[in-house]
Amino acid sequence: MRKAMVVSQLRTSDVNDPRVIAAMNAVPREDFVPAASRCVAYADRGVSVGDGRMLNAPLTSGLLINAAEFNASDKVLLIGAATGYTAAVVAKLAGSVVAVEQSAKLAAQAKTNLAELANVTVENSAHADGFAKGAPYDVIIIDGIAAYISQALADQLANNGRLVAPIMEGGVARLAIGRKAAGAIGYQHFSDCGGVMLPGFEQEKRFSF
Repeated sequence: MRKAMVVSQLRTSDVNDPRVIAAMNAVPREDFVPAASRCVAYADRGVSVGDGRMLNAPLTSGLLINAAEFNASDKVLLIGAATGYTAAVVAKLAGSVVAVEQSAKLAAQAKTNLAELANVTVENSAHADGFAKGAPYDVIIIDGIAAYISQALADQLANNGRLVAPIMEGGVARLAIGRKAAGAIGYQHFSDCGGVMLPGFEQEKRFSF
């Protein structure tokens, strides 16, 4: 099923970096979902992992990781670790990964699943807060749909760094990459992108009469 996912979902879309394809082909996604969901781990849809959360569909994760253009020396902040799948893939492409998960239950699962990866640490913290103690980061990847980008995350991105996320624009989730220069991030939205909404990045409430 993993090979079929690579052939039918990744290679037929815009996931064209051979390093990303190799990494996703190497990581057993079925090990990051509940036992009852192993048979649908590679389906082209989100998979529930408990505590009200879902893993993004493989194609959504692949598009995000492909767009980030990771270098082997990159220091990465991953927001929305869930059970650790995306962190395991990114760990094969970047220098180090700090994976933030605000669900204590899922953070504990991620720590167990990623225990053998020396270049990954899991932090139980609010998604929108990131992990300032480890900043600045060369890349920030938000593994879920965000209605907005918090200032805390923007502040933790290094100058010349990249931020990749599916961001809501006009009611549609679009894959966006932001690049930081002179303290400000400019975004380019370049592709419609499915995905699951990430807790902590719902639309900010506004006062109305």
